[in-house]
Amino acid sequence: MDVLRPTLVRIGGRVYRKNLIQEQPFPQEEEDFCAGPSDCADDPCDATVVEETERGFQCRVEVPSPLYKYIIGKKGETKKRLETETRTSISIPKPGVEGEVVITGQHRSGVISARTRIDVLLDSFRKKQPFTHFLSFALNQPAIQEKFLQFKEEVLEKCSQDHGVSSSLFQNPAKLHLTLGTLVLLNEHEIQKACDLLQRCKEDFVDQITGGKPLAVELAGVEYMNDDPAMTDVLYAKVHMKDGSDRLQVIADQLVERFVASGLMLKEWDRVKLHATVMNTLFRKDPTEEGNNTMAGKSSFRERESFNGRNILKLFENFWFGEVQLDSVRLSQRFSSDASGYYATSGQLSFS
Repeated sequence: MDVLRPTLVRIGGRVYRKNLIQEQPFPQEEEDFCAGPSDCADDPCDATVVEETERGFQCRVEVPSPLYKYIIGKKGETKKRLETETRTSISIPKPGVEGEVVITGQHRSGVISARTRIDVLLDSFRKKQPFTHFLSFALNQPAIQEKFLQFKEEVLEKCSQDHGVSSSLFQNPAKLHLTLGTLVLLNEHEIQKACDLLQRCKEDFVDQITGGKPLAVELAGVEYMNDDPAMTDVLYAKVHMKDGSDRLQVIADQLVERFVASGLMLKEWDRVKLHATVMNTLFRKDPTEEGNNTMAGKSSFRERESFNGRNILKLFENFWFGEVQLDSVRLSQRFSSDASGYYATSGQLSFS
């Protein structure tokens, strides 16, 4: 490791420098983390709440129950190693029971070390979880659905002989949407945290940008995601403000920035790509696949049969899907449906 350019790890709004240290009586090289940019001290993480008790020190960590297994490890090995190396005791609720992981120890530094290691461990495994929710604008108004079905019919009529083009590629019209970003929310507490953040965003900047009124948006023209139109995986309708302003882009970017800063969302792009997926090769084998290939993580890279989109791009370059009034941002639940056929909503930011 280059000591002048150490690996940085972002967890819960804090930045840790990943160091390699040698500890006794353990001869092997262990990885530890300390808060940057200053050097590690005896009390490296002042932000960690550690209580002094009659028996020593204690720290409580909110951990969603699906992540308990990563602290426990195979046959309890991870938990035992953490306890041994930090000289602490780690209490974990029963599987499926939401609660707090409690770390206790004789030394404050040991409790902090255990807490930091658990944070890093869970952050690593959380990134590997499939996303459960996403922020979205619903684009499934009846007029848009009607134009989308017209687009589908005409594409199949004129381009069905092109390689890979079939009806299975098309989005469910009831679920037409614009994705802002994806989230991994593993319990009701995390869902509520995301809902609360949406309301703070409304108060802090959304109301000022929208003026409390819906945004008039047009869906017009189609474009593809990858480099070769003959090997297309995702075809989308372009989305833009009817008045030519960048207000929709500003709202999308600031929402993602806030959610990334809170630790609820991973930063993937510098700007949100405003688009509505209309065809996706992920739908070919799994019509329930949510989101789009720019947001779906590793699942997007699995083997998929691309289609030749050259004729579609040529014939439908300026296809007009219609105009829609956007009046809310939804916290949408993956693999779900409400009464309208759109994704079930766990929370909502309304413009009016």
